[in-house]
Amino acid sequence: MFFTKNYNKTTENFINSTNPTWLVWIAKIISYLFHPLFIPGFVFLFLTIYFPYEFAGITAHKLHLKTFAVFWMTAFFPAFAVFLLWRLGFSESIFLRTQKDRIIPYFISMFFYWWMHYLSKNQTDQPVVLQFFYLGIFFTTIVGVILNNFFKISMHTIGTSSAATAIILMAWFYQTDIGMAIAFFVLLNGLVATARFICSNHTPLEIYSGMGLGIVTQLVAFWVAM
Repeated sequence: MFFTKNYNKTTENFINSTNPTWLVWIAKIISYLFHPLFIPGFVFLFLTIYFPYEFAGITAHKLHLKTFAVFWMTAFFPAFAVFLLWRLGFSESIFLRTQKDRIIPYFISMFFYWWMHYLSKNQTDQPVVLQFFYLGIFFTTIVGVILNNFFKISMHTIGTSSAATAIILMAWFYQTDIGMAIAFFVLLNGLVATARFICSNHTPLEIYSGMGLGIVTQLVAFWVAM
């Protein structure tokens, strides 16, 4: 097993210098807003808006608590773990710029995604489609940490392509027309990929393989879970 240190400050400065400063800042804002840790929470919010009847058996207050719990489990805890790793000296940067820095966060996220999948299978007061979505993002962490041995696959495009694919599969599962939502998530996937080209040191292989991984794992999870 080997790890190469892909991140290079000079390389990043060169990439950023080839684009206007304002464009780089916009790309960074997009990257922060649609960070992969936020994607599960965004998908859950999508379900509450487009398929509210799936939550008919619970009160509005309980639904708010569930939404908060999703963000808490899939965003806050993994982010806090990354912060601790950085402060304790186990990673060089909180932004996980090297392959080595990403190993433990992958396994931490893997645990929480599996736990969310387990809860979705054993709780009857939430949409059944969450079973395949959580299973899919759990699969991405498994494959992602393996591919991380060879190159720094883009976590951002893994997240947005997983979301876009899941939304399409949900439309097929519910047999409903949500074309605007599908168009939004597909365009968002392209927007985030473009932002990563502008403000990160990812190669095209790392960006496009992230997109491919998000798509394939959701399809496999749908076939397994549904």
